[in-house]
Amino acid sequence: MIISVILAGMLLLCCGCTDRASDAEVLLPETVSGDLETVQPDREEKPAEKNSETAEEAFCTVYVCGAVMSPGVYSLPQGSRIYEALNAAGGLCAEADQVFLNQAELLTDGQQIYVPTEEEAETLKQAGDTGTKTDAEDGKINLNTASREELMTLPGIGEAKADSILDYRKEHGRFTSIEELMQIPGIKEGIFAKLKDSITAV
Repeated sequence: MIISVILAGMLLLCCGCTDRASDAEVLLPETVSGDLETVQPDREEKPAEKNSETAEEAFCTVYVCGAVMSPGVYSLPQGSRIYEALNAAGGLCAEADQVFLNQAELLTDGQQIYVPTEEEAETLKQAGDTGTKTDAEDGKINLNTASREELMTLPGIGEAKADSILDYRKEHGRFTSIEELMQIPGIKEGIFAKLKDSITAV
């Protein structure tokens, strides 16, 4: 009997402990909610610096005239040679003297390159003319090498007379003297007297 009472008491004690354990709160540390943000230092993306001082290729401007296919003013890279200027002007005409000019010569800015015919070349060689000029001698306009525009700067010479001078030069070759200019229709003593100090035929 006593033993039964003891066993019953122990049984009740065990049940009470179990209930208390089930009611106990289990405290757990709070979990951190939300996404973690990775903080990175600001990095400005600098575009590749461009060199503000872009190298510009230097050019020289030359006037090619005479027995070439397309006489005119041409700009070529610095360091170009006469043969390149002649190519730019369309090449030599059939009647051009092929060897009068040193085609390997370097160009200079403002240079005038006159290509003579074979007939003209003989006269030029005797006169010691190289065919390449940077300026008119003593500031004068050379009747044998001047362009239409240059001739029109002379007093009394307009478009029509300039064309007549070029036609005469093409038909008769070089002027042997400035007085020969009066052989051209429309250029008589009056006009010649105004421009004789501004021209040369050398």
